[in-house]
Amino acid sequence: MEIIYKLAKFCKKNKINLFLSNNIKLALKLNLNGVYISAKNKDIRFNSFNIKKNFIFLGSAHNLQEVKVKKLQNVKEIFISPIFKHKGRTPLGIHRCRYFFEDRSYQKIALGGINKKNINLLLLTKFAGLAGINLFKKKGPE
Repeated sequence: MEIIYKLAKFCKKNKINLFLSNNIKLALKLNLNGVYISAKNKDIRFNSFNIKKNFIFLGSAHNLQEVKVKKLQNVKEIFISPIFKHKGRTPLGIHRCRYFFEDRSYQKIALGGINKKNINLLLLTKFAGLAGINLFKKKGPE
């Protein structure tokens, strides 16, 4: 716990947003910017907390059913993954993602399998942003 307190203090001092994973109660206690709710977390009792005005709910989803759960959890920004084939996981694909874009109540962030060859395909969508690890590595994905 001491590490989290130190990190929260450091981030606040340096005006860095800090999100705690799956623990809304502690995130509120530490006065963090928000909470990240993983796709595995299906709990929808988050509305029972006294939420501060600018508290942000981030989440992740891998299919339409998980997106519905994230909406019930009041998530406003959802990492949708994987968009493209990545590590043997079945990709959602650009065309299947069109169902996610019919609902404008949350921001969509593309994640998973994004590389130099397919990044331009994201321009055909209405993703608010993209996220990745391999995409930003020095060597980068092919």
